[in-house]
Amino acid sequence: MSVHWLLRLDWGNHPITAGRLVYLLKTKFADGLRVAYYRDEVRPRILSMPTSDLPEDRSCEIHVLTSADDWLNLIWALRTFQKATGRNYALCIHDDGTLTARALEHLRTAFPSARIISRVEADARAAEMLAPFLRCESLRARNTLSLKVFDFAAFLEADRMILLDSDILFFDKPTALLAALDDPHFTKNTLNKDWRDGYTIDPAALGIDCPALINSGLGLIHRASLRLDWIEQFLALPGILSHPHQIEQTLVALCSAKYGFQMLPAEYDVHPGPRNPGAPSRHYAGPMRPLMYREGIRELLEKGFLPQ
Repeated sequence: MSVHWLLRLDWGNHPITAGRLVYLLKTKFADGLRVAYYRDEVRPRILSMPTSDLPEDRSCEIHVLTSADDWLNLIWALRTFQKATGRNYALCIHDDGTLTARALEHLRTAFPSARIISRVEADARAAEMLAPFLRCESLRARNTLSLKVFDFAAFLEADRMILLDSDILFFDKPTALLAALDDPHFTKNTLNKDWRDGYTIDPAALGIDCPALINSGLGLIHRASLRLDWIEQFLALPGILSHPHQIEQTLVALCSAKYGFQMLPAEYDVHPGPRNPGAPSRHYAGPMRPLMYREGIRELLEKGFLPQ
């Protein structure tokens, strides 16, 4: 790891006073020099990766929600998925309303066949779709993460959908996930397991038969499971709106439980600590995010993932 990259860091357009320099150093290096190097120096190199020449597969669609803060990580997630699977599923990228013109340009260059849904376009379609469902309409209006439920369903053009968060990297072929995708008789939703409780309610306490620890970051969702009448009923449950960052995951879990659900194998589990050797992917959720750079991108770089 050469130190010359430090001289090329973007410190912004404001004058560098002593106080601002201390603040910037604390911000950029809060998780250590190695994290900063792989995040700020290595991570942007993904933009030079050639566009995939794999034929588009429309049997299933990948739907992703991204933002001004996460779009570069999203490119890593999608590129590593393509590389590990050898598949180029139809892709739909949902803008949460914060993407810059530069970010949109890079996304279009990286994935020229993708549908990129602007927040304006999504708002217009959602207004019509959710008009009969007042609780759904209210939630979407004030909770950005709920777009993963409502907008994904609104723009889905296949019977099956891959959920893929931007903080996931793939290191090897995700055999179990692909087996579910390839099996026309597999009629359940399947998602990865969380490392701690991430629901806004306790389903068991409400008499709801729902598996614990469903994580909505990676897996297969059937279109028929995202029923607005079900979601409208769920939104009437006491306490379900108690945590803005967990409501979307709770709704996905409840819909999956009612429709039919099977957890992905343990190698897909979200977990703290070092990466499990041999696991095909890792979800670097929440406090594990620095490991995405220090561990995940570093390993991929050492394996020659990026073009020289």
